[in-house]
Amino acid sequence: RLREVYEICNYFLGVDPVTDLIPVRPAQHYSMGGIRTDYRGESATLKGLFAAGEAACWDMHGFNRLGGNSVAETVVAGMIVGEFMADSLTENGDLTISTALIEQCLKTQQQEFAQFYAADNNENPFQIMQAMQDIMTDHVGIFRNEESLTTAVNELTCLLQRATKIKVNSQAPGANPELTAAYRVKKMLKLSLCVAQGALHRTESRGAHFREDYPLRNDRDWLSRTLTCWPDSQATAPEFSYESLNVMQMELPPGWRGYGSKERIDHPDTATRQQQVDEVHAGEQDRFAKQATLMPYKDKLPPVFRGRNERLAEELGDE
Repeated sequence: RLREVYEICNYFLGVDPVTDLIPVRPAQHYSMGGIRTDYRGESATLKGLFAAGEAACWDMHGFNRLGGNSVAETVVAGMIVGEFMADSLTENGDLTISTALIEQCLKTQQQEFAQFYAADNNENPFQIMQAMQDIMTDHVGIFRNEESLTTAVNELTCLLQRATKIKVNSQAPGANPELTAAYRVKKMLKLSLCVAQGALHRTESRGAHFREDYPLRNDRDWLSRTLTCWPDSQATAPEFSYESLNVMQMELPPGWRGYGSKERIDHPDTATRQQQVDEVHAGEQDRFAKQATLMPYKDKLPPVFRGRNERLAEELGDE
């Protein structure tokens, strides 16, 4: 009776769900993290690059992974970041880009594509992509340990090296799936290495990252963002750095969030900050004054969005 389910099973899997079992397999439904931005949604390292939604680490929900949060991330971040992006275009209306730079970037891309047709190349992009998927599924799932993650990093590094010898046989004009796969797979491998190696370094469990050899969430040592970058196109591994979070500026200090184990290694500032937050909430100020005390944010918003947010059955007076 569920026609769409029937068609998906039949078309993609060759399975008749009326009589056959439907295979179930793991899949990623959200990336935890993204392009590091400031409160305006702009990259700190590439001026003019704005990101919102799943592509960004914009901090509305931290390193988000929940599907319901995705809607808020997209709608709210898109609304706010869109204003800042428009302002940036207005302020930098006279921005000019060197023709020489454009030609240099074009030449670089042409050389990359030409390399796929080198006579001595012999690697298949689809086989490398499948091997990468198998490695991530087998060794970088929710339940992880040092041995499996080390295996993943080593095998992905080997695949990245093999990817320098990818061969594209089809030179047909127009849509070319083989060329598309060749172009994408090396970038996918780099992202996979960021995930696997970052997980290997993080010796704790947090959210959907569960280290069987380090089962406790460790706010004392690991309440920090993992930042990764590739130093250059020839590098064989990403570089890692970490950005600590300031607990004393949090509106909601680290604590149990209603899922997972309550056991954890607390950050030394958590108890102090939680006491401050509780005292503010116990006071007689209205919610706007409490918000301004705990985490002021109005000056970070575009002027058009600085009005008070109204709740159902609540009448707001003048500020």
